[in-house]
Amino acid sequence: MKGSRRRWPRCCTPPGSAAAGTSCGNVLAHAGKQGRRVVAAFIVTAFAQEDAETARSQWRQVADQIRPKVAKLAALMDEAETDVLAFMSFPKDHRPKIHSTNPLERLNGEIKRRTEVVGIFPNEQAIIRLVGAILLEQNDEWAVQRARYMTLETIAPLSDDPFVKLPAAAA
Repeated sequence: MKGSRRRWPRCCTPPGSAAAGTSCGNVLAHAGKQGRRVVAAFIVTAFAQEDAETARSQWRQVADQIRPKVAKLAALMDEAETDVLAFMSFPKDHRPKIHSTNPLERLNGEIKRRTEVVGIFPNEQAIIRLVGAILLEQNDEWAVQRARYMTLETIAPLSDDPFVKLPAAAA
């Protein structure tokens, strides 16, 4: 985010997780109008840490610091810690790409848009074919946008599977 102040994204937690809906907007609502800026500044310090353990420690410190004045917010932070900081367990180069669910939400929006265009499907297999085609198309787009999303080269070292290798280049 060059040229702008870094902010906690509104979608730090995956949908369906225990802390779903625990976005910054929801968290700051518990802080009240007067305390929002201070609380936001405190919370952002956890995301600025170098590793997962330091981030967790900072997150807990922030929660403990605001607990006397805003107990409900501190309890919410305690509950959301694991989900909100899950991306910190990945290598530092990957974090900017996975800290938000925006790409997933965009993909879900595209699936919804295309299924609404079709309207009525004759059977379940037709839905699977359409959604499968959309997912393949998205995969191809992500594969050629090397600068934007993770590449196989950066993901391969994370695998425990010794057979995960880059495909051989065509001669």
